[in-house]
Amino acid sequence: MKLIISIDDTDNKYSKGTGHRARKLGALLEKRGFISLMSISRHQLLFDRRIPYTSHNSSASLFCEAHKEVSDIIAFCRRFLKRESAFFSDAGLCVARLDDLNDDIINWGHRAKKEILFMPEAKEIAKSANIFLEGLTGKKIGIIGALAATGLRAEGNDGRLLWLPQLRTLSGVFKANELQQIIKIENITEKNTVAVPPESLILKGEWCRPVHINGKITLIVEKNLNTNDYEYHSASKEYIKSISQ
Repeated sequence: MKLIISIDDTDNKYSKGTGHRARKLGALLEKRGFISLMSISRHQLLFDRRIPYTSHNSSASLFCEAHKEVSDIIAFCRRFLKRESAFFSDAGLCVARLDDLNDDIINWGHRAKKEILFMPEAKEIAKSANIFLEGLTGKKIGIIGALAATGLRAEGNDGRLLWLPQLRTLSGVFKANELQQIIKIENITEKNTVAVPPESLILKGEWCRPVHINGKITLIVEKNLNTNDYEYHSASKEYIKSISQ
């Protein structure tokens, strides 16, 4: 059974961000045998001074295969967030079976990228879909972003990957098909969406963030013009941020 576990607003301006806590939560869930973690993604929501966010107003989703009862996974996540969320944060948690997600939740995610939204509607949407949504600390407004991240991740056309196997530790030159196997990415393309041949050599640098495109985890690369040692390198941080905000 595939689950999406989403969190939002777990930090304050002095602490590490929600992405850090998402990676820590995923590692602990997997270590304890609750899940097999497949990916963690970051989803950018609306920038607006009327929205009380810490720095970027982004939320995070864990995509996983569940090995225990959903109620047990929820209980673990609740304990973790109550313990680990920063002081004065407004943490929210959403846990949903992939099969339970609907157009209302996906539309909520799109709206959260361009509208100011409110808690009562988020609760109604979650209740109608029979998915878990709860605020855990502070004013509990993190439920807005947690539900939004769930919808955006379910659709598979938003956000950049914060965690995949060896995404943050692997570096060097690899064939395209090797990178796909090691990091568990599905497509490698140039910026113009042209697919990279499987035998092509790619320099995988320290900052490398695949993105979701048409339901596929996609690594975007650029042609290398400076050396013959490899043909491509992962797209720049500036470019990836520009297409995943």
